[in-house]
Amino acid sequence: MALNPFFLQGSANEQRLVQELINEQLRMYGVEVYYIPRKYVRRETILREVTSSKFNDNYAIEAYINNYEGYTGQGDLLTKFGMSLKDEVSLIISKERFEDFISPFLESSDDTEITLTSRPREGDLVYFPLGQRLFEVKFVEHEQPFYQLGKLYVYELRCELFEYEDEIGGWENDSTTVQEIDNSLEQFGYMTELQLFSTSVQETATSLKTSGGYVRRIILNNDGYGYTETPIVSISTAPSGGTNATAVAITTSLGGSYSIKEILLTNAGSGYTATPTVTISGGNGVGAAATSEIVSNAYSGVKSVSITGIGTGYVTAPTITFSSPNDAPNIRAQGKVVVSAAGTISRVLLSDAGAGYFSQLTIVTTISAPPATGIGTYQFNEVAIGASSGTRGRVKSWDYDTKILKIGVTDGAFQPGEVIVGSASSARYSLLRYQRPDTYDKYEQNDEIETEADLIVDFSESNPFGNY
Repeated sequence: MALNPFFLQGSANEQRLVQELINEQLRMYGVEVYYIPRKYVRRETILREVTSSKFNDNYAIEAYINNYEGYTGQGDLLTKFGMSLKDEVSLIISKERFEDFISPFLESSDDTEITLTSRPREGDLVYFPLGQRLFEVKFVEHEQPFYQLGKLYVYELRCELFEYEDEIGGWENDSTTVQEIDNSLEQFGYMTELQLFSTSVQETATSLKTSGGYVRRIILNNDGYGYTETPIVSISTAPSGGTNATAVAITTSLGGSYSIKEILLTNAGSGYTATPTVTISGGNGVGAAATSEIVSNAYSGVKSVSITGIGTGYVTAPTITFSSPNDAPNIRAQGKVVVSAAGTISRVLLSDAGAGYFSQLTIVTTISAPPATGIGTYQFNEVAIGASSGTRGRVKSWDYDTKILKIGVTDGAFQPGEVIVGSASSARYSLLRYQRPDTYDKYEQNDEIETEADLIVDFSESNPFGNY
């Protein structure tokens, strides 16, 4: 049977009156909180997991504290990781006020950052000024009270104390409340601690000469395919009284399959009277072939290059320059520098040993200087980029005296020796070493617990509780 048509089941005017009364009650008996929407920075496409977020907007709104006797939840718990605070609070806000004064701003944001704008979302933050604490919205109840006069008027936000991780602050407002939020997020979460240094030293090298029957270069005739490891390059032995030439293969990858890019000399050898053969073996690949070219007359070339200094701060391979030869055929030597992960030069390889150098003159060898570092001051929350690895992270703190840079939200691994560049400040310092991850969460004490436990029980034993 249909409803009685002579009784209104919630007219528009009645619903409006109830909403106005609720708004007035919230403004009289509520407290002003700050609603802080979560914006997605990066999400995994398969599991849709949010790997990093940012909070750079805040909106003041009045809210009624539903649990008037104090925080609810499990309270303060003593766990194996230390004290864990599980305080909860229930806040009631006006549905109309949120839709009129917050939703329009959220709708103007990028769709990839905020996917739901019509109501409060789980995962957003609320700053509670009475306790000066951040709470995370865990559930939004939108059907309580249950359809009074056929309409819903409020949202109930069930919130839990926010546990700091690597969320990004960055508010530019100077008010005390927002600054307290910013300071709270600055020093908590999992961070990478970088030990930087501000000096770099240019490397020096000396070239040894050889003459008469040395290998000038290796010519790659076929790069082969299917290599999973670097193959071994062998050059036939020199006649009695000579020096054997040695070389290494440099591989390259295309579509997951490795092939040989080039073959470089580590020693040009001497005493060869005939062109030596080049054999490529190992590496699980096939098809590679190369031939050698020798200088059999009295012309001199570079036999090998030795490192004589202690250069530091090299991020990418520097250039090496050999002086011009003095005699015909006047072929300048050429080489390539190999840089270690620590930012030092490990060795120099020869792509061409050259020809035409006077035997009594020194071959001047120059390695270019590393990039200038040790300048500038990193700014909080700017993106710091590893010049070599491309790893990016947010600056949490910078100590100029100790040269320690703390970075959060990293997306890779930094390489020792590379230069860390501040995207906004243009600060540049070389990386000596780094420690990752490092936790500054006051609720986490894993390292301390593990250290103390190792002093009591040695878990490396097969039976730490007995003698067998």
